[in-house]
Amino acid sequence: MNVTVLGEARFPSPIQRVVSDALRVPEQIVRDPQAPAEPQLWFELAGPRAQLFFEPKTTRAGIVTCGGLCPGLNDVIRSLFLELNHAYGVKEVLGFRGGYAGLDPARGAEPILLTPEFVDDIHREGATVLGTSRGPVDVGVAVDSLVRRKVNILFTVGGDGTQRGGNDLFQEAKKRGHALSVVGIPKTVDNDVAFVARTFGYLTAVQEAAKVLDRAHVEARSVENGVSLVKLMGRHAGFIAAGATVASQDVNFTLIPEVPFKLEGPQGFLSALKQRIQRRSHALVVVAEGAGQDLLESAGTERDASGNVKLKDIGQFLRERIEEYFKAERLPVVMRYFDPSYLVRSSPANSEDSILCDLFARNAVHAAMAGKTGLVIGYLHDRFIHVPIELLAGRKKRVDPDGPIWSAVLAATGQPERFE
Repeated sequence: MNVTVLGEARFPSPIQRVVSDALRVPEQIVRDPQAPAEPQLWFELAGPRAQLFFEPKTTRAGIVTCGGLCPGLNDVIRSLFLELNHAYGVKEVLGFRGGYAGLDPARGAEPILLTPEFVDDIHREGATVLGTSRGPVDVGVAVDSLVRRKVNILFTVGGDGTQRGGNDLFQEAKKRGHALSVVGIPKTVDNDVAFVARTFGYLTAVQEAAKVLDRAHVEARSVENGVSLVKLMGRHAGFIAAGATVASQDVNFTLIPEVPFKLEGPQGFLSALKQRIQRRSHALVVVAEGAGQDLLESAGTERDASGNVKLKDIGQFLRERIEEYFKAERLPVVMRYFDPSYLVRSSPANSEDSILCDLFARNAVHAAMAGKTGLVIGYLHDRFIHVPIELLAGRKKRVDPDGPIWSAVLAATGQPERFE
């Protein structure tokens, strides 16, 4: 997969160890030698190039963070600035405030001129010092602002909607003859971005969620017939629920969007939960926010500012159904309900995610300085890659019900493969 380049790279890079444009990383590295060979995607290897499109001393860059919060956003901002400033000598980096709204002078506040002092300790804090918002911006107005401010490079930190918006900005700038490099850094605690083995913030979210599960387990087993129900983030993918379950090792049932389940019947979830209570007198249940949406009346069609369908609350629904079921069965239970979603995603990054944030950011800077645009930094097989933005459209990474992650959940919980 070749990515768009703004033009000829004419300036020598100050970085000595560089990567050739010819190097590629395959989408798949495990193949059945007995199966017929099939074509697959090959991605440009990310990294510093020998020649730059932008002359560092005359370059001005901008950073924007969009969408929901995620551990590590400040780490990304800091590493973007430090790589631009220290490694390349770019002196002016603007931080656009409040998401894409900050690109519209009529809607957003003035951008911040980032300095070493400003970014000095921001990585120790959760959230983003630049602020964030959901929703698009008028592309024409935004490009007007970028051209007026003489911004050559824009780093977009956000999900797939953010990255599609970044591509629109590049295309509009191209029409006007303004050389604008737009490079995306994928952001989601859900870990569901295609061509990214692990998104930054995911392991921190799992770590924080596992702490909640530990407390929920204590609550459940401290009373007779205690049931703790914990709802975790995961709109379309159950990676956080699965990861926290395996990290905790105390969960008895995990419900995720990728594995449909039934509540009623002898093989249903409620029956299995009753058997657990009768056998051990306590249970810990984890449900991802996007699980079981088919069980809810009037499944959501309303969308938020980012274009996502608003989900119905599976946590409260499941809590009520569990209480109703055990009341009808004349088996008293003590319910404890936890929803730590915002606590989890607003945490500062742990050390492993901080390293990942740094690497995503530095590879984004390398791509932008070389004049590459309309791309997102991906991460496959322990290698950072260049992924054309249009390739992300309509593709999500999800937990494979037949794969090792779900197998680990089944082994940790002892639950059946399906509640049917």
